[in-house]
Amino acid sequence: MSELINNAEKRKELLKHMILQLHEGTAPEAVKQQLVRLLGKVPYNDVVEVEQELIKEGLPQEEVLKLCDIHTMALDGIIDHTEAKIAPPGHPVHTFKEENRALRKEIQTLGHLYGDIKKAKGKDQLSRLFDEIHQHFNALMDVEKHYLRKENLLFPFLEKHGVTGPPTVMWGKHDETRELLKGAMEALGATEGITVDEAKTVIDLVFEPASRAVEDMIGKEEEILFPMCLDTLSDTEWLQIERQSIEYGFCLYDPKVRWSPEGLELEEVMSEETDRIQLPSGGFDVKELTAILNSIPFDMTFVDKDDKVRYFTQGRERIFARSRAILGRNVRQCHPPSSVGVVERILEDFKSGKEDHTAFWITLGERFIHIEYFALRNEDGHYLGTLEVSQDLTEKRKLEGEQRLLQYVQKDN
Repeated sequence: MSELINNAEKRKELLKHMILQLHEGTAPEAVKQQLVRLLGKVPYNDVVEVEQELIKEGLPQEEVLKLCDIHTMALDGIIDHTEAKIAPPGHPVHTFKEENRALRKEIQTLGHLYGDIKKAKGKDQLSRLFDEIHQHFNALMDVEKHYLRKENLLFPFLEKHGVTGPPTVMWGKHDETRELLKGAMEALGATEGITVDEAKTVIDLVFEPASRAVEDMIGKEEEILFPMCLDTLSDTEWLQIERQSIEYGFCLYDPKVRWSPEGLELEEVMSEETDRIQLPSGGFDVKELTAILNSIPFDMTFVDKDDKVRYFTQGRERIFARSRAILGRNVRQCHPPSSVGVVERILEDFKSGKEDHTAFWITLGERFIHIEYFALRNEDGHYLGTLEVSQDLTEKRKLEGEQRLLQYVQKDN
């Protein structure tokens, strides 16, 4: 038996045979016992290669998708990571894992709330608990940015290396998870007046499957995908992924450092440092434009035509806190539930062409804050997105008379 264990090809053939046993209906626990007895620990590379071979040999991708959860159960705890590389802070894999850590916290909290609901005594308590669940599912919806970075940045590089099986299967699992999360959000919108027994049913049939789907994907990533990717992709490829990640945004986590592999010539990867942005009335390079936008005396946030936050200025004195974790997030999820209706009304009126501008002003402590929203349109009038502009007008409201002589504002030491 030792020859079988040590021979890579025979080991993969045995693993493939056992996965096909799952396909034929053998219980995952029985297969797991066989794997432990015959193979001990299974290298993660073998799992990836076997999955690809099964697809090449004609097992339909849809069938592999169905098997994915079952053979993950059978392999749980016996995949060997002793040779796995460790990603440093700022590296895309480190960021993915930190996002997973944040997602796990949300899922754990949801688990406690499910238990509380099942023990709830009345509708008032249910209402409060459902509000909390809604907040945490709002956070889980942020996983979309995590999945988009995998689909649009990570998977294309894997495919260039001939790794097509796991991306195909995982993308399918992403879509399943998206549907489950969508169903959970729809159910949360219809919980008014629900009884405790009805709440238990919704948890069992809707909420738990949705949060469990996110958790299961975390396991697939950390057990198989990330170790395999670290073995496969070059530092240059990882740097391209890191530099483009900000376009999709981050999930419940804001990377603390910007990763750059030591000694790597960035060249085209760092082209954003040299490329100029040319506009009809002039142009600048990225550093100049960044300095201009961060020097103007107000905060700006850009929401694109699909209602996703794509950019915000980073001036010295911010009015409202922002982190890069909001990039790519639906703007509705960036506002408290009490103001979501107003946000939706503005977006609806801007998109329809009914309105182009609106403004609010509020008092925060001793500060007078003016907030404006502008519809952005191209030359043909098509809606491009919305620009939010916030200004602290506290000092400007105090101005009187004129000031015609040069006078510098004294800096605070």
